[in-house]
Amino acid sequence: MSEILVNLAGSGKSCNFAAGTTYAGIVSELASKKQAKLAMAVKVGDDLLDLSAVAENDAEIELITARSPEALGLLRHSAAHVMAHAVIDVFGSGVRVAIGPAVADGFYYDFEYEKSFTPEDLGRIEARMGEIIASGTVFTREVVSREEAREMFAGLGQTYKLELLDDIAEGEAVSIYRLGGFVDLCRGPHLPHTGFLKAVKLLKLAGAYWRGDEKRQMLQRIYGTAFANAKELKAHLDRIEEAKRRDHRRLGRELELFTIDDQVGPGLILWQPRGALVRRVIEDFWRDEHYRCDYELLFTPHIARRDMWKTSGHLDFYAENMYAPMDIDGVGFQLKPMNCPFHIAVYNSRKRSYREFPIRWCELGTVYRYEKTGALHGLMRVRGFTQDDAHIFCRPDHLADEIYNILDLTLHVLKTFGFDSYEVYLSTRPEKYVGSDENWQASTEALQDALDRKGLAYELDPGEGVFYGPKIDIKIKDVLGRSWQCSTIQVDFNLPERFDISYTGADGVEHQPIMIHRALMGSLERFFGILIEHYGGAFPVWLAPAQAVVMNITDSQIDYAGEVYKSLRAAGIRVEKDLRNEKLNYKIREAQLKKIPYMVVLGDREKYEGKVAVRLRSGKNLDPMGVEAFAAIVKRDIETRTDFHPVQG
Repeated sequence: MSEILVNLAGSGKSCNFAAGTTYAGIVSELASKKQAKLAMAVKVGDDLLDLSAVAENDAEIELITARSPEALGLLRHSAAHVMAHAVIDVFGSGVRVAIGPAVADGFYYDFEYEKSFTPEDLGRIEARMGEIIASGTVFTREVVSREEAREMFAGLGQTYKLELLDDIAEGEAVSIYRLGGFVDLCRGPHLPHTGFLKAVKLLKLAGAYWRGDEKRQMLQRIYGTAFANAKELKAHLDRIEEAKRRDHRRLGRELELFTIDDQVGPGLILWQPRGALVRRVIEDFWRDEHYRCDYELLFTPHIARRDMWKTSGHLDFYAENMYAPMDIDGVGFQLKPMNCPFHIAVYNSRKRSYREFPIRWCELGTVYRYEKTGALHGLMRVRGFTQDDAHIFCRPDHLADEIYNILDLTLHVLKTFGFDSYEVYLSTRPEKYVGSDENWQASTEALQDALDRKGLAYELDPGEGVFYGPKIDIKIKDVLGRSWQCSTIQVDFNLPERFDISYTGADGVEHQPIMIHRALMGSLERFFGILIEHYGGAFPVWLAPAQAVVMNITDSQIDYAGEVYKSLRAAGIRVEKDLRNEKLNYKIREAQLKKIPYMVVLGDREKYEGKVAVRLRSGKNLDPMGVEAFAAIVKRDIETRTDFHPVQG
């Protein structure tokens, strides 16, 4: 029998083994007893393998333990199998299992069953999972023929597995995993046994169409999560509870920021006065910053001739996201999913010279994109939204500097709104694309050069560019550490070609400009939803719908309260007044629930001294001060876009 040489990464240890030795055997020889006990799997090159897999060639192996980056995926995938095993044990062989992958924060498994699962059922399933985990049941991998697998799953009545089996390419190994009496079609890898699962929790129930197709069977999805230990699981569950408290849908309703009405239609937002006021502040800031950076503002229609979308390529590459055409005087029109073709139409309204470049146009343009009903989610996934769009037309010698300047503006805007932690991705050419390979390479290099000059760390995201060009995506992280896709910068050589736009160069010859698509916040609706959750509805003073509320203790201060109210409004402060005949503690409680930054409390002492008593929404009190002094504090908050409070003596 031939021998192979295996090295244990980071240990300096190596040894010859007989080909066909399991990695479990190799690990027990090369690693310490403690390391071998903690090993969940091995990594060979880029491949993650079961310890039960056999080594056939020389290799360097890396131990996968609970501290490895790959550990969570391994734990969660295995936990999904344990959950499916438990569901069948609890509800019987009438359960049909579909798919059960590990996902970003946990795992899920989809089931078909004649009765609807209930929250109480989750407790029963979790209890059975605990028994399976405590038993230390082994995960066993088998490679079988396609015919054997088909016969097995047909006999079990697992029709979804038969469909998945048909998707496995000819010549590819068909592997199954056994866990006690449960068998699943799976590539793996898995833990050696269930005893490695130290912290597992089932979270919620949901519905999901088989393969995401609303024409297929509706399945029941059970979500769960798994961590290496109970402490990490508790921290995750605490984050989930905090996320519930910050849910923008609940806060949006309680703070009267926005409404979604079934009579209007799902995915369509009604901005209430308080939310509209915040939106106005955001838009004013956005316009001012663009003016500072030498952009010009555009407004464009909500519909256009269908022919324009043919020219742009959207009907070829984006039709499934567009709404049905409408007939107007015998001509086909369509709601816009994008603003870019309109900006090109403005460009084409007259001849352009090389001296005009770069041309920077921006628009808060409302667009309409089809989303399945099941995908709609408050402000985060909607059907009509306003995009903070901009398009830059430039010469090739401007490209790198324009991208660099866009990055500058993007990071400034995000930081102003309280986001200074983010992930940056450079997305390259997808499978379906238009334009020459040379243009794709040139635009990708320009984006990469700008990122390098800016000193931003980034990851390559292969194949995730849009059909017309590569892009930079910036995902901001909120206070809970969740990532949100907002900002994007896309270089486009395609639309200038499709619309045949040009400029007269210094040589008197017509040249084609380069077009840059750019959004900083993305959708205003989605960005607003992120802001609500980031701040838990307690916006910084400059964004708060009401920055202060004036309240009296008794009726004798009503006139003085009116004077204070007028003075603060005259100072440019967004102020409300609460002069109801209610107890002061009740008024304060209501103001805190509305998350108003400042409560201006007026009693007889304040009235006679011409001062105000100020309470913060945090519950702290400031020393009594004059109205002008208080207005100065609030105005400083607004100007610095922070919550500034003087240190108390």
